[in-house]
Amino acid sequence: AQVAAKFIELSKKLDQKTGAVIEDNPKFLKKNESAIIKLQPIKKLCIEKYSEFPELGRFAVRDMGRTSCVGIVKDLETGE
Repeated sequence: AQVAAKFIELSKKLDQKTGAVIEDNPKFLKKNESAIIKLQPIKKLCIEKYSEFPELGRFAVRDMGRTSCVGIVKDLETGE
């Protein structure tokens, strides 16, 4: 399914090999860097934590017809 989402926050930059936090609140990411980000879908979306339901715990972000990032869902916040 395709759902528009709003970028909320770039929280932490991670070391790709260890997963350790390199930087809090980075200003930007370069190609092939890992991070923890917060996205807010514009419409309702069926998604789960990757650890609980791997099939519904992956996502891709596309912009102007190109994939800009892919990732897994580590945590969810519901607005209900």
